[in-house]
Amino acid sequence: MAGIDARRAAKEALIPKGGALIAGTHGLSKEAGLAVGVGLVWGAVGVHGASMRAERGMHKRHCSLKSIPVCHGLIDRVIRMNLDVESLRVFMAVLDHGGMTRAAERLHLGQSAVSRKVQRLEERVGRPLLIRDGHDLRPTRDGRVLLEDARAIVELHDRAAARLQRSDLTGTVKLACNGEVDARQIASLLGTFRHRHPGACVEFTLDHTGSLVNRIEEGSIDVAVFQVTDEVSRPDDITLWSEDLIWVTAAGEPNLGPSVPIVDFGEHCYYNSFTLPLLDQSGIEHHTVFSAASSIDVLAAVKAGIGVAVMARRYLDVDVVEWSPPAPIAALPTVHQVVRTVPGERPEAVAALVDTISNELTSGRTAA
Repeated sequence: MAGIDARRAAKEALIPKGGALIAGTHGLSKEAGLAVGVGLVWGAVGVHGASMRAERGMHKRHCSLKSIPVCHGLIDRVIRMNLDVESLRVFMAVLDHGGMTRAAERLHLGQSAVSRKVQRLEERVGRPLLIRDGHDLRPTRDGRVLLEDARAIVELHDRAAARLQRSDLTGTVKLACNGEVDARQIASLLGTFRHRHPGACVEFTLDHTGSLVNRIEEGSIDVAVFQVTDEVSRPDDITLWSEDLIWVTAAGEPNLGPSVPIVDFGEHCYYNSFTLPLLDQSGIEHHTVFSAASSIDVLAAVKAGIGVAVMARRYLDVDVVEWSPPAPIAALPTVHQVVRTVPGERPEAVAALVDTISNELTSGRTAA
């Protein structure tokens, strides 16, 4: 009788009912039941631990999964299949974004790495998951079935990982950045920080470099992200990236006249402190015709042919080219985008924000 009861218990724990896997009868949560049920079909990550928890629960009722040869053998095969979460994530991305190349860009992986993960997934499943028709990819019948389960597995994994990453940090951190940091990047990193540290608050403002230097010295802000040259950098600055500055103008070399029209970043433009003296030293007449607060606005003015500006080399494209001055000018310095904090020991919330900024803003970027 004990063997029959054990088989019935295992069967009830793993049979789909109404679209969900019933596990509550044996003390498992709905999520644990999902992990075990999907694992028996595809070999989901973590099924070994789930089966051991089920075994411990059944042992209290005087039965064990080890007494069920058929079920035990099936679980062994599932464990050997061992589908990992990251391979499932790559498989999803390939189908969601229409191919290996876009999936690689989305996941910040090389295309060869994406291809290997998909191939390994197919090898572990033992069946083809994608139909390759030239550059087009679409799921096979098994691929469509796995895709639905993969979404559930990845969602559960990410939810569990997010919960474990959350901290008990509290307090308010005042952050300010210059216009060289994209607003979308700022929004992303602030969202990441809030998710990991829900008890902490960040107050963000946008400001120019000159003001940020003064504010961090006064202690009116806790963290600042801005540009510095080698001459004014500090040993405790955290460098996010470095890049060369160049003079730029609109393609086609528009007639700028005897006095060069300058496009800059306004009254407090950090570049003016070293660029305008270089023009004076070379005897090049100049006057300011357009001032803006952000790189996007300055770039728009340059593209419109309004004047010459100093910008990072990465802004060059078919519409923006390097300016050829009428007389030789000394080379512009390399600038460094850095994170600077108030001198002294960093509070935990400040240190956590600095780590988030460093991780988020350096991802996928290379130095000049």
